[in-house]
This record gives sequence, structure tokens and C-alpha cells, in this order.
Amino acid sequence: MAVLDSGVGGLSVLREIRRQFPSENLLYFADQAHIPYGPRPLTQIRAFTVAITHFLHGQGAKIIVVACNTASATALHHLRMTWPELPFVGMEPAVKPAAAQSQSGVVGVIATPATFQGELFASLIERYTQGVTVLEQVCPGLVEQVEAGALETDETAALLHICLDPLMQAGTDTLVLGCTHYPFLKPAIQRVAGPAVRIIDPSSAVARQTGRVLAQQGWLNPSTEPGTLTSFTSGNPARFQELAARLLGDSVLATRLSAPRPLLLTASQVWEQ
Repeated sequence: MAVLDSGVGGLSVLREIRRQFPSENLLYFADQAHIPYGPRPLTQIRAFTVAITHFLHGQGAKIIVVACNTASATALHHLRMTWPELPFVGMEPAVKPAAAQSQSGVVGVIATPATFQGELFASLIERYTQGVTVLEQVCPGLVEQVEAGALETDETAALLHICLDPLMQAGTDTLVLGCTHYPFLKPAIQRVAGPAVRIIDPSSAVARQTGRVLAQQGWLNPSTEPGTLTSFTSGNPARFQELAARLLGDSVLATRLSAPRPLLLTASQVWEQ
């Protein structure tokens, strides 16, 4: 099983997969050379994701979890068309449960511009939010704070106030974390939003869906031994290992890959940019 993300955010999903399915052997790819994905052109995000998928498929991944909301919104349909034999599980903002649980009728979603621009988000709004106001909020700088390990700094708190204060003033009582980096900021987010605001992190649901797909295919690992974790980064492996160990509470080894061998020339062209 493989998990990919632009950086360490996907570890929030991997953490849940390991908790629910501790015997599964996992691959993780962090494209830290190109983080953040959010402000990049959609075609470039897709090309990066295709390149990473090609590499992970070559490593024997039986299923790939696109643990990045931006990459899921941009590339998931394309990945499924390109590799029809390979199951993919993607991320989507948890708008449906948020709308169902909100008492005030105001739901806030914090995510990247690319996530909000995708057809998936528009479809979720259309299908599940009748009678509910959904407020979209982009939070520049938060991904970079997580990648820097700055989870509890004054700068992070200030960024969170800029991001969240308008949502709270508008009556938001349910907040959707629409980026996999954000669960690592959950304690800080809760302090800024206030104790009465419900925070919805989809990581657990994504892990359950991954398990359902594996079970349907008969691919769940029957072993009772703990599974292995093999990590790759396009960035600095020492920095990734330090931060991943802190976020997961476990030692992590990582290998640096300057460029997987992509299927598409366009992916190869943008990988080094």
C-alpha cells in the first residue's frame, strides 16, 4: 500500500491507516521539493502526481492513497483513467458530515485554492449542503508552518487567527479540515476556534475506506506482525525523518529521490522545477 502527498501532511492519513491496519506494509512519498502544491498550476500538480504514482506503482503498490486534497481534486480522475487496474483512494473535504452535524447552519472549510476550484468540491456542495451555508477559507502559510515543525508558535497562532476569525464571526460551528497538513495543527486550531466548534478531520474515514477496498480485493495482510514503513522524499531526507518521527511518534527512515521515472514527458519536464 502506498500513500503520497506534497509533504508530511499525508502522514495524518498514514497514521490512521497504521492504527487501523497495523500489519500492512506501507510506502510513503513526500514531494517536498515542490511544496506547497496549492498555489501551483493544476497541470503541474497533475504532472507531479503522475510521476509519483508511476514510481510507487513500480515499487509494487497494490493500492495508492492520494493523501493530499489538492492532488485529489486535481489529478484523481486522471490517475484512475491512466491506471484502471490500480485502486486509488482520494481525499475530499468532509462537507457531508459537517452539514449534517452543524447546529448553526454555518460550516467552514479551510483548504487550498486548488481544492476549492475542483469539480469535486462543487459537487459536494451541490449534493449535501441544502439549507446550510458553507464558507470557504484559504489559509496561506499554514502548510509551510507544519513542514517547518512550527505547530505551536506565535506565528502559527497569528496565521490561524487571520484564517479562522472571519469564519467564527460568521457563526461557524463546524469546521472541516480540507488539507491533510491541518490535523497536525488541531490543538492550535481548537484554541483559536473555541471549544464549542466541532472540527472534522477525514483521516479516519479515509483509512476505513482504504481498508474496505483492500478487503473487497482480498488484499488485506493476514500477518499479525507489525507492517513496515518505507519512506521517500524529493526533499531533504534528514529533515523529513526528524519531522515525521515527531508527528508519528516513531522513528522513520527516508530515501531521497531526485526524480521518479514518469510515464509522461510533461511530468519529467516539471519535476525539477
